[in-house]
Amino acid sequence: MIKMPYEQILEKIRSSAAISEDELQQRIQEKMDQLAGLISKEGAAHIIANELGIKLLEQQTGRLKIKNTLPGMRNVEVVAKVQERYEVREFQKDDRVGKVGSCLIEDDTQKIRLVFWGNMTDQLLRLEKGDIIKVQGGYVKDNNGRREIHLNEKSTITVNPTGEDVDIKEQMITRKSVSSLKEQDDNVELFGTIVQLYDIHFFELCPRCQKRVKQRIVNHHQNEQGETISEAIFACDYHGDITPQYSCVMNCYLDDGTGNVRLVFFQQQIQQLLQKTGAELMEYRQEQKKFEEAKQDLLGRIIKASGRANKNIMFDRMEFIVAHADRNPDPKKEIERLQHERKQLSVGEKTLEELQQDNSGLLSRNIVLTSNGRTQVNTENAPLNAIEEHLTRDNDENSDSKEEI
Repeated sequence: MIKMPYEQILEKIRSSAAISEDELQQRIQEKMDQLAGLISKEGAAHIIANELGIKLLEQQTGRLKIKNTLPGMRNVEVVAKVQERYEVREFQKDDRVGKVGSCLIEDDTQKIRLVFWGNMTDQLLRLEKGDIIKVQGGYVKDNNGRREIHLNEKSTITVNPTGEDVDIKEQMITRKSVSSLKEQDDNVELFGTIVQLYDIHFFELCPRCQKRVKQRIVNHHQNEQGETISEAIFACDYHGDITPQYSCVMNCYLDDGTGNVRLVFFQQQIQQLLQKTGAELMEYRQEQKKFEEAKQDLLGRIIKASGRANKNIMFDRMEFIVAHADRNPDPKKEIERLQHERKQLSVGEKTLEELQQDNSGLLSRNIVLTSNGRTQVNTENAPLNAIEEHLTRDNDENSDSKEEI
């Protein structure tokens, strides 16, 4: 079944019919009341679309733009450019070893993860960043709220096909302060200091569908000492007993002087922040104590993080889901930004409050960190060379650590 997100349904109805947001929401609520709670808001929106003669899905197979792909679609074709290529991992499936890998692709509408299974991973290894690829026979799946295009043995990939081009417009990422973050803000960049960092949480996934799996206890028996021994196995709701694959998540708090926010990093972003491979990251699962040194290195570090704001309903708090992490911001670029902000202030183009809301809070930061001997510069009064020295020091320390490795 093809699943269209609720917001996308509303956008399609609004763009196709002369109806206001309030009127549309009212009609959806009336339809839900009319059916006495037997239908979801998504279902009610589908009915309203049908009543208005609006076809929500113009095309379900064949060539599509990435933004028009929906979970449940099959035999999908896209043409896109490779932006990142990730590692191929092996997993145990019954009595044989399987393989899975992925890359990030983008067309002129959106980015999406492309997942390769089995022998298709051989083609993944031949891809380079910047390659244009034509994907045929893919199917779209939902992975914890994120769309992915999956490829199996029946799918095909053509690299740099004749006559195909992908014109990607540079995506505008807006620098914002923590205090100005709003729910559903996307393509946003934060710049601040890590003031609290939590341990990495590892969790089990089904190697076939990438869904979370549950542990269950089987085969209770007693050893020679009379102690009860229990064996645990992992089971997927769709694929039964499996040997799990591991992924991870990590949280930290970032403070930019206007406020602080909880940042959420998933595996690829943790690797970016720690500058570790997937295999090196998994070593922390076996021995969390090894993570302490990396944790101390990150506390007090100034970083840039781009991604989207998200409201965590369970804990009723704003969080920031990181898409890309930069642990070594370019000092020259940050100083140029700060100089530009000060110039705007001096000529009266913007007030300090406006700059704090629209940009990164640099002009109001006044934090002192002592957890690892680093001090955060107060950029409201500090000379620019002192700020540059602070940023450069982090970069130099990172370069030294690379040389030691």
